[in-house]
Amino acid sequence: MCGILAVFGCIDNSQAKRSRIIELSRRLRHRGPDWSGLHCHGDCYLAHQRLAIVDPASGDQPLYNEDKTIVVTVNGEIYNHKELRQKLKSHQFRTGSDCEVIAHLYEDYGEDFVDMLDGMFSFVLLDTRDNSFIAARDAIGITPLYMGWGLDGSMWFASEMKALSDDCERFVSFLPGHIYSSKKGALRRWYNPPWFSEQIPSTPYDPVILRKAFEKAVVKRLMTDVPFGVLLSGGLDSSLVAAVASRYLAESEAACQWGSQLHTFCVGLKGSPDLKAAQEVADYLGTRHHEFHFTVQKGIDAIEEVIYHTETFDVTTIRASTPMFLMSRKIKSLGVKMVLSGEGSDEIFGGYLYFHKAPNKEEFHQETCRKIKALHLYDCLRANKATSAWGLEARVPFLDKEFINIAMSIDPEWKMIRPDLGRIEKWILRNAFDDDQKPYLPKHILYRQKEQFSDGVGYSWIDSLKDHANKQVTDAMLTHASFIYPENTPTTKEAYYYRTIFEKFFPKNAARSTVPGGPSVACSTAKAVEWDAAWSKNPDPSGRAALGVHAAAYEESLGDPAAKTAALPGVWTRS
Repeated sequence: MCGILAVFGCIDNSQAKRSRIIELSRRLRHRGPDWSGLHCHGDCYLAHQRLAIVDPASGDQPLYNEDKTIVVTVNGEIYNHKELRQKLKSHQFRTGSDCEVIAHLYEDYGEDFVDMLDGMFSFVLLDTRDNSFIAARDAIGITPLYMGWGLDGSMWFASEMKALSDDCERFVSFLPGHIYSSKKGALRRWYNPPWFSEQIPSTPYDPVILRKAFEKAVVKRLMTDVPFGVLLSGGLDSSLVAAVASRYLAESEAACQWGSQLHTFCVGLKGSPDLKAAQEVADYLGTRHHEFHFTVQKGIDAIEEVIYHTETFDVTTIRASTPMFLMSRKIKSLGVKMVLSGEGSDEIFGGYLYFHKAPNKEEFHQETCRKIKALHLYDCLRANKATSAWGLEARVPFLDKEFINIAMSIDPEWKMIRPDLGRIEKWILRNAFDDDQKPYLPKHILYRQKEQFSDGVGYSWIDSLKDHANKQVTDAMLTHASFIYPENTPTTKEAYYYRTIFEKFFPKNAARSTVPGGPSVACSTAKAVEWDAAWSKNPDPSGRAALGVHAAAYEESLGDPAAKTAALPGVWTRS
């Protein structure tokens, strides 16, 4: 990942203003510690902090067209840049950077080229010929981008809120799949897939098509000129990423530089579910596995830093970001700069345990659509910012545009959890990789029950966070929360604790408005809480809160201790 900052329409274009832009851009240096760049043109500034992944030697930014009339600052990876270069043979390329195609595509296709890009990206492009500019963000919002407005009439764009919050009167999260055009003065959606309308699809399930689409998504993300690996929790999603990457690594260009043995990484409290499962998968795949431990105290000590970097007070995000943040530092210390990760699968396939309660295929499908549309506020934000805090790039194959289109076109009846037919959550994905001839994974891993990341690193992690928050926040503080925080009021002491830290770093009203709110159980949207009346009594984002579904569901809430191991019929329980 890189960090970008762009400012247009500054009244002040003095040396002091240039120094201020450099100072603000420096706040993003954790995202791109390898090099810094700045282009000034009149009242316009484009700054860049680079994490060099492709063409480390010559791909410094900002990037330009041949005569430098087009300037672009990019955070992301364009996986199809070689194919796009074939369409741009009349142009002269100065670097081997995958992002240089953006400047030339704009020259040939104007503002309508964004859908041609296959990758994750946020970019800002300046056309100095008429001082117009555009900004765009990838389809799902894998890379972060914020947009703000200064009192002097200036317009700002930045990878993280911290780079513009002090100098903008108002700022918002830039919507995924959108482009802003200064010529039109408005945002418009460039990403218009069939599933976005939430109409119920009817394509029959074909396991081979689904498997091949995912393999293709993983393989294209092996594009790198630096050491890399896979984040491996031992759950289904990360295990499939590791299995496919391991299977195809030897055939990739990356293997020529870094060898054909895949590196995998896992974090957890000692004795946690993830550590054991990840080691088993790593042994099966023959990866070079790195296991990192953290303590509850170490995690609690990191909370303030985590909130500063993730720029959120969402409880689920902070719970899961903390171990990921600690692991990323360890990974970077090994010289690794890029990792593949398994985010997005649960949203696409209805993998969260609360989907057991979906009343019909229509509501099931609509909930998956809502979850994908909100990913940029939750898992994408976590996966990007928790890793970028240490100059590590996370790539997410499940959020490949082509793969999403295929997976979301399948009749949702196939995704429904049907114990009577032996179908557990994400059955169609598990079945697609259930190959007896050339197994990708052992059966019991392939059919392992879902753990939220914050649960899987060790159940005591969440319980300890709650205990710590209870010591920091009094009953009176929580009682008066609606007066202190009238917008998106915290309803638990844990949420209140995170909010106070967030407000210390980001005190403006605009900042708190970028964070989502509303009731949730086991990571559901507010709408899905309506599926089970009992959930309103236990609105906890942990996967264990899906009562009667997870094998380790909250004992005290179930009433009968023996029911702790009684999952729904046909649902796998952990051994």
